[in-house]
Amino acid sequence: MSATELSNLVDAASAAASAGRWQDAERLWNQVRATDPRHVQALYSLGVHAFQRRDTANAIDLLQQARACAPADPMIPLTLSVVFRDTGDPAREWAAIGEALTIEPYFLPGLLSKAEFLERSRGRRVAAPAFRNALKVAPAEPAHWPAALRRRLEHALNVVRDDADECAAFLQQQLSADRSASAAALDTRWVEAASILAGKSRPYPSQCNDLHVPRLAALPFYPRELFPWIAALESKTERIRGELLQLLDSHPQMFRPYIQYRPGDPVNQWKTLNHSLQWSAFHLWEHGKPVAEHIALCPETTQALAAIDAVEIDGICPNAMFSALTPGTTIPPHTGETNARLVGHLPLVTPERCALRVGHDWRTWTAGEVMVFDDTIEHEARNDSDQLRVVLIFDVWNPLLSQDDRHCVTTLARAIRRFRQPEGA
Repeated sequence: MSATELSNLVDAASAAASAGRWQDAERLWNQVRATDPRHVQALYSLGVHAFQRRDTANAIDLLQQARACAPADPMIPLTLSVVFRDTGDPAREWAAIGEALTIEPYFLPGLLSKAEFLERSRGRRVAAPAFRNALKVAPAEPAHWPAALRRRLEHALNVVRDDADECAAFLQQQLSADRSASAAALDTRWVEAASILAGKSRPYPSQCNDLHVPRLAALPFYPRELFPWIAALESKTERIRGELLQLLDSHPQMFRPYIQYRPGDPVNQWKTLNHSLQWSAFHLWEHGKPVAEHIALCPETTQALAAIDAVEIDGICPNAMFSALTPGTTIPPHTGETNARLVGHLPLVTPERCALRVGHDWRTWTAGEVMVFDDTIEHEARNDSDQLRVVLIFDVWNPLLSQDDRHCVTTLARAIRRFRQPEGA
């Protein structure tokens, strides 16, 4: 038989199998094998057909022959593992799965088979990390999962989600039960540590879009004690709120969309809010520049902000604004410019069902109580109420920086902008 005739025979056998004509396919594969006894596809397919007929011994023999002819194909030992599972031979099933993963450690069907074996033999808690590893290899979006593996991947996802919930609850319970750790258990970092350990969440590092200060602690929310100016600012809340309400009543047109990308710019997560008044701002300072017309309308707010430890970084800070979020609006997860500065919020109009997440931690705004956080840690905000939410937002120096550190920050910020200037500017 010529090579062309053999190839045509292989195509015919594959087509018969795809059409569900199993007897025709097996007859054709036997013809291929008669011509080429070491034809891997014929040996493998005949082994599968034998297994379908419940001829287990012949299936194992044929698949082992195929494996000997194609030792680098992980699918052959994995198929053998299915036969061994069906015959009730877990030791050989496990060995065959291990052989497939030795050939290809990131072989998704093999990783799923490993996890499923562990689930059957040792329970879900032991199997969950293996299912998690399989999901790391699978496409991130379920819509892109291979159809043949979809049901198994859906099961893996359910196991991982349930395990993360159960494990996080168990770890938190252990923290709380340990009387010697009772004080530490109240610290949100240990709640987050338990969540990360359980696989329920991930670490949230500082991700700066501009100047990053290395070796600086990434704290979501900073303790009030680090900011001696907070009490004085909070004492001015009513005066500041009065100016805000006057603006909303007499100059609402001066609030403009916070997100304003130009046509052609990649807007990514900002598509919904781009040029939208769902998130609007009345700027007093913007990217380090005062907005004189706005400052003139807000003398009490301007005077109150003069007492904070305002940060000045060329091209970035200070910023100060009334930030308004309309009912039902969500600000998507994002990160800020530099961890040299922190962002302060003085809540002014704070309906219920409004919240801010920084990293792992969710907080609600309380009117007149300042919050200071690191906006280079992924954060988002929600207004799930039916009323407007408004906070005064402003920039301050990160208190973990020394005066020498601050000088280096301002020097670097000026230098990079000078370096990036067009020639001749």
